[in-house]
Amino acid sequence: MENRIKEYREKNGFSQGKLGELCKVTRQTINAIENNKYDPSLELAFNLSYVLGLPIEELFVFKYERNGEK
Repeated sequence: MENRIKEYREKNGFSQGKLGELCKVTRQTINAIENNKYDPSLELAFNLSYVLGLPIEELFVFKYERNGEK
């Protein structure tokens, strides 16, 4: 799963720490999500969507693979 959290976080003028505070997670969690090292829970994904003011499908991109094809 890829995401556009960093792009929209910066457009909103939030640091990783501020976004984490608003979503009740650590700065490190936001950093890990932005670097695709951690997939957020569904609850956190909706919190991020709410705080950044975007639909969840705008923030996260799910790529479906079938038989090795993307």
